Amino acid sequence: MTRGYEFYGAEVSYFSGKVRAYLRYKRIPFSEITPTRDIYRNVILARVGWPVIPIIVTPEDETWQDSSEIIDNFEARFPEAPVYPQGARQKLAALLIEAYADEWLKLPAMHYRWTKNRDFAISEFGRLSRPDLDEAGRRAVGEETAKPFAGALPFLGVSEATGAAIEKSYEGLLAELDAHFARHEFLFGTRPSIGDFGLYGPLYAHQFRDPVSGEIMKKLAPNVVKWVQRMTKPPAPKGGAFLDHDEVPETVIPILARMMREFLPVLKKTAIALKAHVEANPQLIAGKEPVPRAIGQHEFTLEGATGTRAIFPFELWMLQRGLDFLATLQGEQREKAISMLEKAGGGELLSFPAFPRLTRRQFRLVLE
Repeated sequence: MTRGYEFYGAEVSYFSGKVRAYLRYKRIPFSEITPTRDIYRNVILARVGWPVIPIIVTPEDETWQDSSEIIDNFEARFPEAPVYPQGARQKLAALLIEAYADEWLKLPAMHYRWTKNRDFAISEFGRLSRPDLDEAGRRAVGEETAKPFAGALPFLGVSEATGAAIEKSYEGLLAELDAHFARHEFLFGTRPSIGDFGLYGPLYAHQFRDPVSGEIMKKLAPNVVKWVQRMTKPPAPKGGAFLDHDEVPETVIPILARMMREFLPVLKKTAIALKAHVEANPQLIAGKEPVPRAIGQHEFTLEGATGTRAIFPFELWMLQRGLDFLATLQGEQREKAISMLEKAGGGELLSFPAFPRLTRRQFRLVLE
């Protein structure tokens, strides 16, 4: 190996935060490279085919993309201090929370960034994209770079009609997390899990770091702030332990229950929509064409408000990770995992609508 791992990411980026925190905890040597406009054109687009961060370029010149796959690839190479718990309940809960954080917490992350922190975000985008320009030039570039991000809000279901509900939900989640982190360093003990890294992405990059959101977090959830700081600078890299006896603390159950209440109905609708879409588009079955990023729209309900959002098949790929693990469980382990799900209002996962299996190939989502 002639070089280390190259991490193309940014502090302002949701999923960069998730991967960076993992690399720091595992003490994996890496160099972080800021994705300037030239880097996007000459490295990221050349390797992946579309503008996305984070990516990893390995010492062998392989390219890894998608935060979950990046972490899984690193876990295979650096198995010491695994971030996936061995216990059935803890691992299932961690996988479900990762899916919830990666996909559903985009709503508050994007709502707060573009309704309360817009000027800061535009400044950050300009600084990252064209650090060579003066302030006015960086501002102009930032405005242009921000357009697709801010323009994505309606597709995610973020609108004037849902804004107050998103804030109510987010503040409820903060209260639940704050109660948990008042008693535990991480979700399942003194070692961060894949669920912690999933939560860190939005809670650091968008909510803690963006100024208005950061003040909200400091005011409402000081224990979450301390957790963010532990995740940013781990007190025991490659150390800590998950709770004995596969314990899932009672304070985690409300977090899972929020996922089941808010996100599970969306996932069920998405599964039904994907099945219908594939039946209407049989060319997808060969797995040679990518599954579209969105396949129409549907209604969702959050804290009593109804909104419309795009239907994202990728959310099912994330859920599939947890469902696949659940399917491997037998005997007492399965019984205990089911008991946990039912306690959190997630019993419907046991009869989740069948949908075409998904995989990723050449950085795209396809049918397996």
